[in-house]
Amino acid sequence: MFTRVRSLFGDGVARLRTSVWAISQSAVAASLAFLVANVVLGHERPFFAPIAAVISLSVTLGSRPRRAVELVFGVAVGLMVADFLVLVIGTGTVQIAAVVLLAMATAVFFGGGTILVNQAAVSAILVVVLQPPNAVFSPDRFLDALAGGGIALLVSLLLPVNPERLVGRAVGPVLDELSALLVEIAAVLKTGDPERGQGALLRAREMDERVRKLIETLEAGHETARLSPTRRRSLRHLNLYAGAGGRIELAVINTRVLARGAANATRRGDTIPGRLPEAVLDLSQAVKALNTFLEESDGAEVARRHALDAARKATEVLEERHELGISVLVGQVRAAAMDLLRSTGMDQASALEALENAAGRASDIG
Repeated sequence: MFTRVRSLFGDGVARLRTSVWAISQSAVAASLAFLVANVVLGHERPFFAPIAAVISLSVTLGSRPRRAVELVFGVAVGLMVADFLVLVIGTGTVQIAAVVLLAMATAVFFGGGTILVNQAAVSAILVVVLQPPNAVFSPDRFLDALAGGGIALLVSLLLPVNPERLVGRAVGPVLDELSALLVEIAAVLKTGDPERGQGALLRAREMDERVRKLIETLEAGHETARLSPTRRRSLRHLNLYAGAGGRIELAVINTRVLARGAANATRRGDTIPGRLPEAVLDLSQAVKALNTFLEESDGAEVARRHALDAARKATEVLEERHELGISVLVGQVRAAAMDLLRSTGMDQASALEALENAAGRASDIG
């Protein structure tokens, strides 16, 4: 029991350490937003200013600055629209339903995520509940929200979350999943299990959304470092991540094709040479080493060695087997190896030369 409690406490401390900077940002932004709306704008109870600041920081974390500005302005406009609707249709049970419906529908229409859509509903409810009888239209809440959002953007630029850490947290899970997926594909090729092959293919297809979010985070992190005076020193490391990002996307695509080839081979009952699953396991090791390289900016040779071993072992299979299905699998292993080599910073010519030196040209094997 004591061990369980200690484990839960340790997990809580770890989560708090991860989020402490974001929490501090929200606290600073909320207090500054209230101060600006109260002292500069002269509003007596500017409660929407700190609310908008906290909402804007939570919504725009990891977003590109342009997208962040759009979202901040969207929160402010949503409040103004809710204000106007309340003045037109009044307050009450039915009015809450109508205003929440319109606020959430508008947020969805303009591409808002779950957080923004929910906050639009909460803001609309507050407007309906807090609107005094016989009130006239006032821009105060709109200005408060705009001030809060503006302060949030300023805080996020001057005191941003570490973009290297943000990007690292996005890259790590993608590479971990890619490595695990390659291990599963190797198992499919070794066991010849058709059901397992279909499962691996579905798993490969599910990586597309993760990769899309990864690319967005890479762009956001790079732009944050470029615009923030306190984070420009991160640009060099982020450039390394950015250079690898596109190649990781291609490696995921090639792995999906490899998973499809493995699923087709197991469905046909093909006999797979033992060197082929070994080559796929080498790809998995290359992905793990790539993750370490990107985190530490060191150790590229380990990732390259595993990638070249994968290409060599796969190409050797062609010396024994020349069926179309086997050739497709070998080709995808070589393509994925090439992408991983490029992810470590090698240019196209150097990566191709290293691949051909280690494994030869697939077209020359016969």
